[in-house]
Amino acid sequence: MSDDERIDALRPRYRADLAAGVGRFFAPRRADCPWCGSDRLATRLRTTDLLQHKPGRFTLDRCGACGHVFQNPRLSEAGLEFYYRDFYDGLGEKKLGNTFGGRTAMYRARAEALLPYDPAPKSWLDVGTGHGHFCAAAREVLPGTVFDGLDLTEGAELAERAGRVERGYRGGFPELAGELAGRYDVVSMFHCLEHSTDPGRELRAAREVVRPGGHLLIEVPDPQSRYARLLGRWWLPWLQPQHLHLVPVGNLRERLAALGFTVVAEQHRQAHDPVDLLAAVWLALDHIAPREDAPWLERRPGHVRRAVRAGLLLAGVPFLVAATVLDRLAARTVVGPLGLSNAYRLVARRDG
Repeated sequence: MSDDERIDALRPRYRADLAAGVGRFFAPRRADCPWCGSDRLATRLRTTDLLQHKPGRFTLDRCGACGHVFQNPRLSEAGLEFYYRDFYDGLGEKKLGNTFGGRTAMYRARAEALLPYDPAPKSWLDVGTGHGHFCAAAREVLPGTVFDGLDLTEGAELAERAGRVERGYRGGFPELAGELAGRYDVVSMFHCLEHSTDPGRELRAAREVVRPGGHLLIEVPDPQSRYARLLGRWWLPWLQPQHLHLVPVGNLRERLAALGFTVVAEQHRQAHDPVDLLAAVWLALDHIAPREDAPWLERRPGHVRRAVRAGLLLAGVPFLVAATVLDRLAARTVVGPLGLSNAYRLVARRDG
């Protein structure tokens, strides 16, 4: 089946989903911070879905007491299903699989972050594993470690069938924590905590699964990055509507300490992914250009609209190239000193 035929086959379902509008995709708006309970909230960002271009408008609020940034109102269960559909699996499976599969150096660096604290863990659970590409790369750094993966999507099962993980668990981490309690020397949560409806619950699950003396590795977008202010809605790590919570590093350190973890390493520059300017240029170009076909559109774009889109994107190539060069130059020189890192990484030891 061709891509056009697959999209046309999905169009009736999306049309039915959107028939009554997008209101049911949102939970009631909160009046307090989900992290600390303060009512000192202010709007941080309003935006649309800049990646899939599904209908809807999204708001991020910031807590004036603790700095926590969160989607408000956040997606309901129906909204999570609707906006995730065809992103990591379905229509998006091949594209995202190719993207994640080509980041071996970054995955190796994540695994190497543990080496000063445990050079030979026996067992490792990667939460939010996607298609398991991190585990496949990390095995080269830690050949004696058994890697398992956990994910809400069928990616965990795909990772097991592909041999990237020994065991792939499909489901929510808190729901599976009892079954996995005390089983792992290491639990990693790379860019998954921000997707959770309740980050505190995810952290409690991690404490249950990591053995005493074992380690928890967390990497998340940094809402305090200067790029977040400079690039506004075009900063990729906002990733609306998927990112529900963006936690300042001080907040996460305090919560981990309260759960009985000791943070042994905090990394900013090492966790930076040098794509901010490139992504901002691409998001802006893609926003300006006519939409490419998608099943949530009423009908397939005509030849003229497709030609206009192709022309605009072709004209933007020099800007994309320049942004790529500047991203790499900044990563080598000023990301650390200027506080531009778009992410941070914590390594925490579970106390005995």
